[in-house]
Amino acid sequence: MIIRAGMTLPRWPLAAVGAMTLSLTGLACYPAGTPGTGGPSQGSTGAPAAAPTSTAGQGGAPTAAAVPAPTATPAPPNVPGAQATFWEGADLSPREPVVALSTAEQRKRFVMQPGYRIEPILTEPAIEQPGQITFDANGRMYVLELRSYMLDADARDELAPINRISRWEDRNSDGIYETGTVFVDSLVFPRFVTPLQDGVILTKESNADEVWKYSDTNGDGVADQRELFTTGFGRQANVEHQEAHLTWAMDNWMYATYASVRLRWSPSGALREPIGSPGGSWGVTQDNDGKVWIQAGASGLPGYYQLPLAYGNFTVGDQMDPALRTPYGLTRLADVQDGMPSVRKEDGAVIRTTAGAGANIYRGHRLPRDLVGDYFYGEQVSRALRRVRPRNTEGVTQIGNFYEAQKTEFIQSTDPLFRPVDNKTAPDGTIYIADMYHGIIQEGQWTQPGSYLRAKLDQYQMDKIVGYGRIWRVTYDGIERDRTQPRMFQETSAQLVGHLSHPNGWWRDMAQQQLVLRQDRSVVPALRTLARTSSNELARMHALWALEGLGALDVAFARQLMKDASPRVRVQAIRASETLYKANDRSLAAEYASMTRDRDADVAIQAMLTLNALKISSAPAAIRAAMSANPARGVQEFGRQLLDPPAPAGGGAGGLSAAQRALLARGETLFRESCTECHGQTGMGTPVGDGMLMAPALAGNPDVQGHPDVVIRTLLHGLTGPIAGKSYVGGTMVPQKQSDDWIAAVASYIRTGLTNQATLVTPEQVSRVRAATASRTSPYTYDELTSTVPMPLAVQPTWKATASHNGRTSVAAGIPDPISAFSFEGWTTGVPQQPGMWYQVELPETVTLSAIQFTSRTQAVPVPAGSTAPPSPPTILGPLGYRVQVSTDGTNWSAPVAEGKATEPTTLIDFAPVPARFVRITQTAGAGPTAPVWTMARLRLFERITRR
Repeated sequence: MIIRAGMTLPRWPLAAVGAMTLSLTGLACYPAGTPGTGGPSQGSTGAPAAAPTSTAGQGGAPTAAAVPAPTATPAPPNVPGAQATFWEGADLSPREPVVALSTAEQRKRFVMQPGYRIEPILTEPAIEQPGQITFDANGRMYVLELRSYMLDADARDELAPINRISRWEDRNSDGIYETGTVFVDSLVFPRFVTPLQDGVILTKESNADEVWKYSDTNGDGVADQRELFTTGFGRQANVEHQEAHLTWAMDNWMYATYASVRLRWSPSGALREPIGSPGGSWGVTQDNDGKVWIQAGASGLPGYYQLPLAYGNFTVGDQMDPALRTPYGLTRLADVQDGMPSVRKEDGAVIRTTAGAGANIYRGHRLPRDLVGDYFYGEQVSRALRRVRPRNTEGVTQIGNFYEAQKTEFIQSTDPLFRPVDNKTAPDGTIYIADMYHGIIQEGQWTQPGSYLRAKLDQYQMDKIVGYGRIWRVTYDGIERDRTQPRMFQETSAQLVGHLSHPNGWWRDMAQQQLVLRQDRSVVPALRTLARTSSNELARMHALWALEGLGALDVAFARQLMKDASPRVRVQAIRASETLYKANDRSLAAEYASMTRDRDADVAIQAMLTLNALKISSAPAAIRAAMSANPARGVQEFGRQLLDPPAPAGGGAGGLSAAQRALLARGETLFRESCTECHGQTGMGTPVGDGMLMAPALAGNPDVQGHPDVVIRTLLHGLTGPIAGKSYVGGTMVPQKQSDDWIAAVASYIRTGLTNQATLVTPEQVSRVRAATASRTSPYTYDELTSTVPMPLAVQPTWKATASHNGRTSVAAGIPDPISAFSFEGWTTGVPQQPGMWYQVELPETVTLSAIQFTSRTQAVPVPAGSTAPPSPPTILGPLGYRVQVSTDGTNWSAPVAEGKATEPTTLIDFAPVPARFVRITQTAGAGPTAPVWTMARLRLFERITRR
């Protein structure tokens, strides 16, 4: 059968197609052969690493490197001049291969700080190549097993659907996770696992656009149902630069690396809002105040952490101790991507950070209290787990290596295969470390033959070590781990409220999350009492956000907490009350303005951020007044950045013409004037209590981002009744009696603003739909609407794609596969376009096809040296001319159902509904050897649904 978007499957053992793998960390995320780059790590120098001063608690550890120090040999021949420094002084002499150690032997190679111990709790062969660990509300541990990651230096089978998410339990509370199931199998390099309810998780695959919800409906520990959670969450980028570690934070939103939007579960579906740019690579965490921290990959340093991402990006010049750029590892292989400039030549030690992964602010209760609030992350090239100490001074966060004076790290290892790719505060109050225990930690694009890193990998035969994986627990002498087994899924909501006062942040987080997911308002009185009267600041903050997540926060209560004696509670009250303002309670504007004059710098900064984010007209004046009254550094620094924000990277115009930018600007104005009362300022729907919305969320809405006729028909004629099975208080969207230009402007903003990714709408399109539907006199029902417009088919592994030409889209893409046109990876001819080139899709059954949409890459037009003329528009790498034909048997083809050419980055081809099992696009325009290649990505087929 054909699977439509949003359908539920009885069981889902299949994997998405056409995706590439992620580089977990990146020894550096800049192109090979580009020395001296790499973000914050550029130009850093390092002191010699001190000999270890402590040993592992079990058996001791060697104080010398596991591999002999290198001796200099001449650089290899034929090294390009620009890369000569990569090789200068490099040792490439034959060496004994690095070999995998048993868990017991590896344990002896750890060098721990005094009093700390490390023990294995789950290892191969039960798991392989763990990339992330996380826990559900019953304490079951989910492991993201990246089994296709770097199986050799050429990234063999990188795209194979052989990855999995497994789930593990410690049923007898002995500290070992002995019982496990494969929760989801056959995945193409999944980016994260985010637990929700009992047996329910979120995940997505590399180079895909959709986040899926997997559920175990029969309790056997294996997901048997897959539902679409949201779409428009992917990105077309290098495989090291894709979103990862989707994490539920205190503010009830979920954040991921690289994604400049945040997601939110709601009873009516997934919501989304734009945020600042997280950057990052592989690691997201939050502190006790709910501020999200992002780990960077290329720099090997913490990425973004200054202020909450919901308000944009803010930095200060001295937010990081420069010494943090120097790692103190104990291995001496010199196996760093950018070669000898990052190596101490006398012994091969790495002297600058290059590969950070995992992220965890320790918030537990079974390690020394001095660790609480410190940031931990893995440095894979130095084979170390680092401890970073944050400090807040007048509203500014600054960080540094906690062990800088000793020139060491929290955990070191002399085993070259120790790869701490993730670490977490565990339910038992300790720290767990996911150790991939792997030979190569670098994506294949940077391990190509001829590269410095390839030479080092070959020298030590690192490509041979695959299929391992170990998860470790860090404990401390004299402090027993908490043996209480969480059972939140079975507990009452009242019991969950009790956990909001737990000393372990994991328990507080999970209890709040489950309260929000249950939407049980019977605990509202208890939450209000806890938020108002508890002596535990952290419990009060979680109770406040639980009320917000239940839709039970009111203005009076928010105002009460804004006047609280605790500055931390005042900050959270401001943040939580923004939901009320977005629901059109504008009375809070004056409150925010007055709080910019709060005596506490953090409170004043938060009030300024809120005024600015909500676009309240009094914001500039209030910020200036706050800066005049408060000399605190944070008020001054961030006030200046709010009043004079930096220009958005890349100009923010996305290559649109002046007319298109004007259309979108008008559309935003009209949307805010006419649509926000029901749909909310950010398109998330206006809450009206009891978990209900006035109207559906438009942000991230797959129907909105589908065929443009959905939005056009809705604006022209209205929509009534339940929508996709969900009811809304507003009931009916009334027709908009407006001009074609008005409809086009609003539709364009809805489809391309509010974090959505779709095509613009032209007045000509509106005119066509208006004429075709002139006889309509009543609003559509949802079923009527979706039966009269083309609806996108969900891409399935049973689809087949072929093409006359298949070019490789990137070094890491592996064997070219035309099915990649349906992903962000894309498909290309690889050679200049010529008449007769074709691309074809075969479906398992005949459908009523009525539209095709795809995006094509663009290529900048070179500007001649010395030219003062404005740059020419970029070249669209779409078909110079196209002809679309269909067939039901693959032999007899129709006359052309559509013809045209690609003139925009996104091409939408509409045609009259036609039965089709095969569809072929043929390039028809004459072209010479200088013609551009033909590229397609995010290909979508639309069908006309016939309802009975």
